[in-house]
Amino acid sequence: MSAIDVTPWDGSGATRQGGVEVRCEGVVHLYRTFAGHDVVALRGLDLSIAPGERVAFLGPSGCGKSTLLTLLGGIQRPSAGRIFLGDQEISRLSERRLTRVRARLVSTMLQGATRNLLSYATARQNLAFSQLGTDPEDRDELPEPAELLERVGLADQRDQAVSTMSGGQRQRLALACAVSTGPRLLLADEPTSALGHDDRAVVVDLLHRVATDLDTTLVVVTHQAEVAASFPRTITMKNGRIGAEGRSGSEYAVLGEEGLLHLPTELAELWPAGLLVRIEAEGDDRLVISREGGQNPEERQP
Repeated sequence: MSAIDVTPWDGSGATRQGGVEVRCEGVVHLYRTFAGHDVVALRGLDLSIAPGERVAFLGPSGCGKSTLLTLLGGIQRPSAGRIFLGDQEISRLSERRLTRVRARLVSTMLQGATRNLLSYATARQNLAFSQLGTDPEDRDELPEPAELLERVGLADQRDQAVSTMSGGQRQRLALACAVSTGPRLLLADEPTSALGHDDRAVVVDLLHRVATDLDTTLVVVTHQAEVAASFPRTITMKNGRIGAEGRSGSEYAVLGEEGLLHLPTELAELWPAGLLVRIEAEGDDRLVISREGGQNPEERQP
């Protein structure tokens, strides 16, 4: 544990509703660049996350992981396909109902702590503001700002303006604001980017504590392998699709709905594009992949 003082999170005073299931069916998303070109960010993505599960998404820039996060949070709508949070298909909700989902069911931490906070306001004022979107009759069930600040180690900074805080303090405040509405799904886009080792360790620890103690489904996007390694399940995205999954320390390729299979990164880098491969079944639960042509890896010219 880092030297930063953080009170152990026990979830007292917070609403425990249980995490929500996440399901994507054939999700496609396109966007247009400033130059007028259409880009396919997600290509028929299928995904299932169990209630209360903690999942980290990995992948190179442009693979679609941050786009997926905005779709799950109801910030954007998919171009095609269906997205469910529990039994609600949020991809088809009216804007009014989607606003209610964003206010209570799901909470999204955008990349960069200051994008989630009012820089001129104090820590306590930011927490009060984050709870304004909830229904008045539900506010008595929400955790008190003072309690949240204590839990994330910011009790002494309650009246300090965000603009004068360190990067680690801002990120911890952003997390406190994100859980202040008692969401059943917490989404975090690069929550540890630009943080030092100690601050990163504290934020990761708090994310896991929130998900476990409040029984909240947690989905995190990160490019840091050490952060992803702390999650029970990792998903690696490639070209707008799910390419691989890690579970309990083991890595698996994921077979797509149309039979598409991404090779593990080490094989994809070793075998050149266009190489013929043979895939054969060996028994009921084993596939053998063999090269059919091209140069051996050690014979390839630099």
